Amino acid sequence: MPTKLLICDDSNMARKQVARSLPDDWEVDVSFAENGQQAITAIKAGKGDVLLLDLNMPIMDGYQVLETIVKEDLPTLTVVISGDIQPEAHERVTCMGALDFIQKPVNKDKLTDILLSYGIFTREDLATNKARQASEAKQREKIELPAINKPVPKAAEAKERVYQPITLAPDLRDCYQEIANVAMGRAGDLLARLLDVFVLLPIPNVNLIEVSELNMALTSVATNETTSGVCQGFIGAGVSGEALLILNDSSFKEIASLMNYHQEIDENTELELLMDMANTLIGACLSGVSEQLDMTFSQGHPVVLGQHRNVKDLIATNAAKWRQTLAIEISYNIENYSIKCDLLLLFTEESMRTLNNKISYLLD
Repeated sequence: MPTKLLICDDSNMARKQVARSLPDDWEVDVSFAENGQQAITAIKAGKGDVLLLDLNMPIMDGYQVLETIVKEDLPTLTVVISGDIQPEAHERVTCMGALDFIQKPVNKDKLTDILLSYGIFTREDLATNKARQASEAKQREKIELPAINKPVPKAAEAKERVYQPITLAPDLRDCYQEIANVAMGRAGDLLARLLDVFVLLPIPNVNLIEVSELNMALTSVATNETTSGVCQGFIGAGVSGEALLILNDSSFKEIASLMNYHQEIDENTELELLMDMANTLIGACLSGVSEQLDMTFSQGHPVVLGQHRNVKDLIATNAAKWRQTLAIEISYNIENYSIKCDLLLLFTEESMRTLNNKISYLLD
């Protein structure tokens, strides 16, 4: 009898990646859930003997799902697959009943090893299913598919995609959001280790916007607070842009305390703290993006946009460089501290064709 497997993730791209990473010869009946609420409903309907669960989701996140499973004693075995790779995140989910934890993007061998180690399936099952599938494959070899069903050659497909107008269709937005989610987790982990805290990770905001809308994109930055900002250019193969870090001025005192700065907090100290935060978050986030896209970014020297200024004024300083842009906003908050900073990745309009073409293959 097939194992009832439920994959819960708000990203369509992530759900596909997990499904592709299942053992090749495992006999499973796979269902999908887009958020924790759907997952709980599916488990109660008998569709989730095994649950592969994301943490960072709308409506009901992974932590709330684990709480509900324990509270209602629901019959499922849970493995968490998340971009939040902080050690404390791993510890929290295992304490809440998860069997194990895998970081995104999911590694097929790692997933297979975990499923085997907990007896969710066995090598004997694999051998039986492999023999059955080999027999079925032999039968299929005798049947030639009609021409209409033959796949489009990759070269023709790529050529067609390159000349599409620049847009941000829902499936592409989903891909950008999932890539940002994984990169955000890498940066959040470094920040957590640097400050010895737990970083609360949001769902990234992804938008194709005009320069006049940039300040509106930073929805998480309070309008009544002054901020300080740093920008850093980056460039890769056909892709370029700027990373902008904005830190609320009210955060400096607590950051200084967490980083054991004992000197007086003046503008020079604040600038040093701002640059430390920028180096940590921008570098790790760009590294996470480049690894997933299989490309390398070269980073320019960081430039201070200003200190103790309104967000709108910070953006106006550099507005001449930006037209229409793909904007990915990530708002970092620290648990039990009033530290707030926003990281904005801005990709140039010219980069969009390359990015859309690259990311389209992740959907196939």
